[in-house]
Amino acid sequence: MKESIKTGLSFGIASGVITTLGLMVGLYSGTHSRIAVIGGILTIAIADAFSDALGIHISEESKNRYSTRQIWEATFATLLSKAAFALTFVIPVLLFRLDVAIWIAVVWGLTLISALSYKLAIDSGDSPLIVITEHAVITVAVIIITYYLGIWIAMTFAEPQGLPFE
Repeated sequence: MKESIKTGLSFGIASGVITTLGLMVGLYSGTHSRIAVIGGILTIAIADAFSDALGIHISEESKNRYSTRQIWEATFATLLSKAAFALTFVIPVLLFRLDVAIWIAVVWGLTLISALSYKLAIDSGDSPLIVITEHAVITVAVIIITYYLGIWIAMTFAEPQGLPFE
């Protein structure tokens, strides 16, 4: 696989999984709203995919090491992988009760991160167990932090029942 495509694909998968899971878990714990979670996933799949692709594009340009073609390959690989992997998380939300869908998404996300980590470790000659553990710990930390952040936001900023604020 070309290095430029590997860069974009790896970044897109990792970012797609961690960003989408964090947003899903935070929105779920703060709102318990299927519409909010689906809206968040679709937003990540579009806006954040373009943002990450531009970020990779600028980062690769700043290195002055790659051809224009390689930079664009990394850019499009990031865009497509981020969008595609983020969109996979909408499937359980559409098919299952929201609380069950969140657990399925967490398992799916950790599976993707583990598979990517395993491949990267094998390719670089590192210990798969160490690399998988390192990346899984970061992913779980994001899930836990965003879960409690969603609860805190709901408790702090929820409008009281009855008449809405004017």
